[in-house]
Amino acid sequence: MNKTIPTDFLQRIPKTDLHLHLDGSLRIPTLIELAKRHRVKLPSYTEDGLRRLVFKDTYAHLPEYLQGFAYTCAVMQTAESLERIAFELAEDNLAEGVRYIEVRYAPQLHINDRLNMEEVVTAVCRGLGRAQKRHNLSKAVRTGADVPFHFGIIVCALRFILPVFSPYYRRLFDVMPYASSKQVCMAASMELARAAVDLAHNKGLPVVGFDLAGAEAGYPADDHTAAYQYVHNHFIRKTVHAGEAYGPESIFQAITKCYANRIGHGTWLFAHDMIEDPAITDPKKYVHHLAEYVASQRITMEVCLTSNAQTLPRMRNLAHHPLRQMLDHELSVSICTDNRLMSNTSVTHELRLAIDKLKMTPRELRNVVIAGFKGSFFPGTYSEKRDFVRQVIDRYETLARDLPK
Repeated sequence: MNKTIPTDFLQRIPKTDLHLHLDGSLRIPTLIELAKRHRVKLPSYTEDGLRRLVFKDTYAHLPEYLQGFAYTCAVMQTAESLERIAFELAEDNLAEGVRYIEVRYAPQLHINDRLNMEEVVTAVCRGLGRAQKRHNLSKAVRTGADVPFHFGIIVCALRFILPVFSPYYRRLFDVMPYASSKQVCMAASMELARAAVDLAHNKGLPVVGFDLAGAEAGYPADDHTAAYQYVHNHFIRKTVHAGEAYGPESIFQAITKCYANRIGHGTWLFAHDMIEDPAITDPKKYVHHLAEYVASQRITMEVCLTSNAQTLPRMRNLAHHPLRQMLDHELSVSICTDNRLMSNTSVTHELRLAIDKLKMTPRELRNVVIAGFKGSFFPGTYSEKRDFVRQVIDRYETLARDLPK
């Protein structure tokens, strides 16, 4: 352990989580309570049992990691449940010094006969907003001893859908009986894009970004170009899950076809051996130019260490994680949790891993923390964002004075 950066310092500094899935970050006691209330069958109704059977420290593969989402989504089908889960997520982040989060989820997984799109998003905003108000009215914030808390919502389209995923998707397949699964999926993405623009610009909700999640291999991002073009035309910021289970070409596609401002994961950015396009005759040169472009354009990489170690066999040993290369190439990098429940993690823990496993230095830590705030899709004006970042930097530097020399 790098004793020059103690864990209590990591807990105290203001932090961000820019890659944070709502349905992957429930408290287990809340999951159990809601499952009993809504008659959702779980493999166990104790925290120890669920940790042993579903939410593990290690997983055999990505499909096993994803199994838990079936249980979490099942208890997130009412406005009350969504608001409570969002509130508790904000509280958990506040408790460890996180002062800005962007909560992402697929609203179409939660639309049913009782909830429409606006109600799903409003419920989550209500929960997050309640925690925000409590913190921002605190004496510490009012006296300048702490920084305020802010949040944004990122709505996720899915690369692949089935009717069983939710009542919304089932209805969509029903009304498009002559369309292919791919065409139905594209229609769902386009409808979500329209909703994102309306909720952000007409309803005043803090929908700050549009994302594409799900299996990369076989489901390319450019299937969703129309949806991304629509949100791009209406000034919504974009992120894409890319380079997590596929190579550098996936990241290139996210940037060029989806106008990505940030990349979710980006794990295989430097993996020239994963390039498949025969037209790319010099894979090493291709990766070099791609990395330089990402660096120069300050396209922030949303890095999730524990999640990668759990779902990617080549990442079991985090000492091999490309975060080290990203830092060496001076990319804009933000350290994120991905799923606090599935990965049993926190932002503090992820920073601890980066320091201990990848030798992140105090200078690099400062850069990464501030990059999270600078790379955020902050819901206010640019001037308000700059003021917030300035508060964060001042607070960080005040706390850093106590670090061992």
